[in-house]
Amino acid sequence: MTKTELCQKAQDMLKMAYVPYSHFPVGAALECADGTVFTGCNIENAAYGPSNCAERTAVFKAVSEGHRSFVRIAIAADTDDFCAPCGVCRQVLREFAEDMEVILVNRRGETQELTLRELLPYSFNSGILE
Repeated sequence: MTKTELCQKAQDMLKMAYVPYSHFPVGAALECADGTVFTGCNIENAAYGPSNCAERTAVFKAVSEGHRSFVRIAIAADTDDFCAPCGVCRQVLREFAEDMEVILVNRRGETQELTLRELLPYSFNSGILE
């Protein structure tokens, strides 16, 4: 899948977001090592705590289908600036792909490319538990 196609899938998920409280839709498209793509959107809840970000929605869908190796994720928001993943999402992504590419997409379709290592230096990982 091309970068443009992956970014478009993330942008397409903006309309699927359930955001009655924040009114801040986010979409994500996660590419697995085998080329499979899982999408996600943020899903809010009146109690706030049970809400889920777009990135984690995509990761949880992928993991629940047996995928554990990810190469990149596109994250889209309807903003002029770029919307980076929250700390919890960074840690969830780190569990599976320390060096994955992270592509941030704004409302104009412009992108900013980073690595997860840049977004989460000195991350907590399973090696620390050994």
